[in-house]
Amino acid sequence: MRSFADDDAALRLTGLSKAFGASLAADRIDLEVPRGAFLGLVGQNGAGKTTTLSMAVGLLRPDAGSAHVFGIDVWEEPDAAKALIGVLPDGLAMPERLTGREVLTYLGLLRGLPESTVGRRAEELLSVLGLDRAEKTLVIEYSTGMRKKIDLAAALLHAPRLLVLDEPFEAVDPVSAATIKTILRGFVAGGGSIVLSSHVMALVEQLCDHVAVIDGGRVAAAGTLEEIREGRSLEERFVQLVNAEGGGVKELAWLSR
Repeated sequence: MRSFADDDAALRLTGLSKAFGASLAADRIDLEVPRGAFLGLVGQNGAGKTTTLSMAVGLLRPDAGSAHVFGIDVWEEPDAAKALIGVLPDGLAMPERLTGREVLTYLGLLRGLPESTVGRRAEELLSVLGLDRAEKTLVIEYSTGMRKKIDLAAALLHAPRLLVLDEPFEAVDPVSAATIKTILRGFVAGGGSIVLSSHVMALVEQLCDHVAVIDGGRVAAAGTLEEIREGRSLEERFVQLVNAEGGGVKELAWLSR
């Protein structure tokens, strides 16, 4: 695997743009994620978060711009770049007629990992995420929360240096969420970098040290958590940044008693 320079950012997006027909989903996105950062990517529905992340990891080709992972161009050198990335995208399709262990074994061998390494890591991931109790259950029978956990296991299996996670806590129970938080914090403490997309501001404040706010396909603000909050809660600053005060919303009189 190609090595990467010490001074390269974990992820650098430059002028990323993508249109779907007349709709501009991403409009010249510039964003840098420092090495070792835990960045929360926040925005309203339809702001362009998922489109941006999909282009960043090589799942969706941009109309313009570039994405680099530790200095490696995601679209010019996809194999080298993707070896460094673990991805949990929105709506990931999994082989549904396999058990969780079989899915991890298949994906690990597909990546060229030694069979013994795949077996050991799959065992550890299934155990720590509480999926070993569903050893004989096919993925098609998994709950939404269980699917999130097997998706995360697949993202971690090859020991990436950058995790890109789109709503990883959606439909996950509190106990499993606590376990996942511990895993992610440990990943960063061990030198990894994370980009996490979420609608839950309290979660971003709890986990992340950097934040980027996307609004209307553009980066409205990016920096450390404290820089973005400016002494207020992240939710308050977010509402201010995207100009979503909701001043035009009226009470529904028919709901009053």
